[in-house]
Amino acid sequence: MSFSTLFTNPAIFILWLAAILIALSIHEFSHAFAAYKLGDSTAKRLGRLTLNPWAHVDLFGLLALVFVHFGWGKPVPYNPMNLKYKHWGEFLVAIAGPASNFILLIVFGILLKILMPILGGGNLLVIFLIFSFFINAALMLFNLIPLPPLDGSKFLFAVLHENKWHSLRYQIEQYGPYVLMFVVFADILLNIGIISFLLDKPLNWIMNLFGFGGIF
Repeated sequence: MSFSTLFTNPAIFILWLAAILIALSIHEFSHAFAAYKLGDSTAKRLGRLTLNPWAHVDLFGLLALVFVHFGWGKPVPYNPMNLKYKHWGEFLVAIAGPASNFILLIVFGILLKILMPILGGGNLLVIFLIFSFFINAALMLFNLIPLPPLDGSKFLFAVLHENKWHSLRYQIEQYGPYVLMFVVFADILLNIGIISFLLDKPLNWIMNLFGFGGIF
């Protein structure tokens, strides 16, 4: 989605933005909800246990997500010491975000299968469903990459919990965000395609599973 779409086809741009806000807000809310259910009320006290998009949106992260298809929301704060399960608690909080996107892509996928043959591919509701399906699938897969600060890193850290892996875990925690930033900006500026290489096959598999291979 390019910036020019805002002027050439504002309705499409608004649908794209709405799909992003819904996916991002439910993703972040799910983190807060999981933390709260596991015994930590930090996110609730800070107003993050809500579906209000503006509680979760980082302006620069949203603009990046809209225009370069890579972005972020405000991280959900929580105290891991308060979580019910000390070993797997952080992973359960982390996986709640991608899990919510997985549920949403199923819901939007089913609605799309039902409504597209009736309304046609040019209908605005159908276009919104297409955007929502794609964004939730991409957001889920991207966040499963096992590099901090992405959600997939929490599974890696739970596996590397033993003392013998402490040094490796520390290095991943320290340098992982820089590696991720380097890869993303290299993809954007040099068009290397590392992120595409990691995500394209599972994304295509999901779309083909629903029969949407020719839509996107």
